[in-house]
Amino acid sequence: MTMPVAQCPWRMQVHHITQETPDVWTLSLLCHDYYPYRAGQYALVSIRNSADTLRAYTLSSTPGVSEYITLTIRRLEGGTGSEWLTRDVKRGDYLWLSDAQGEFTCDNEPNDRLLLLAAGCGVTPIMSMRRWLAKHRPDADVQVIFNVRSPEDVIFADEWRHYPVTLVAENNATHGFVSGRLTTELLKSVPDLASRTVMTCGPAPYMDLVEKEVKALGVTRFFKEQFFVPAAAAATGGLKISKLQPARDFYAPVGSTLLEAMESNNVPVNAACRAGVCGSCKTRVISGEYSVTSSMTLSDAEVAEGYVLACSCHPQSDVVLA
Repeated sequence: MTMPVAQCPWRMQVHHITQETPDVWTLSLLCHDYYPYRAGQYALVSIRNSADTLRAYTLSSTPGVSEYITLTIRRLEGGTGSEWLTRDVKRGDYLWLSDAQGEFTCDNEPNDRLLLLAAGCGVTPIMSMRRWLAKHRPDADVQVIFNVRSPEDVIFADEWRHYPVTLVAENNATHGFVSGRLTTELLKSVPDLASRTVMTCGPAPYMDLVEKEVKALGVTRFFKEQFFVPAAAAATGGLKISKLQPARDFYAPVGSTLLEAMESNNVPVNAACRAGVCGSCKTRVISGEYSVTSSMTLSDAEVAEGYVLACSCHPQSDVVLA
């Protein structure tokens, strides 16, 4: 048995693996202790039990409802985490998970009218919350619109038969599917849209579109899952960031995080939680002014040596990185 990495203390055993779609699998895990989590949260997974490679995945199961703790993962070609989890990991293997993280949850939402919008693998926290609402708030008015590439890409296809859902297929729409993409007309067809709480998860461009559309239609309570962070285009001015090894200079707009600056300039950096919790984006700043919003996993000695969590570091001047 391997030892856990500090950020992933929870040992879980793969009980079985289910193929959901041509490129998505659900791993059902047994945890021999009580694992506290909320519907919609995610956890970091130690890839190949390594301390240096952590990836964030939604817990697609629902606390108090699901028999197992589940991760539902799309295989991305060349994806360090997803290829290992969907190709190499077998029944009986052990995985190490972090504490549950994230604020994209519905259990403290006061509104009993909800619209849940998902695209692709973004359906994982949406299904977790849909089950939770069915159990704990059965009288809530919950509408779901789920966008997929084609009918064969519906994750949790059997389970959706238990809940009202509008399925939208971009290609090859068959009976039971709306053809195309999410449209203003489709959103307008949701009863009492403006009074609903809207929660969405999916690729960043999809979530941006949803936010713009529903706010234009009068929605005031809107929440989106935050850990799919798109890299912005590289800046050509602003604060100068100099990296010594290997030597190069790049720029960041004032107000951006060090992680955003590094990613938009293709500077190699490990990032999993993006919330100052997991510690995987640890970076050393040699000189310059900066503020930090979290140093959760860093020791006092590391902080004294200039180590920061890139996701939680806001450069205030030109900085030099190790």
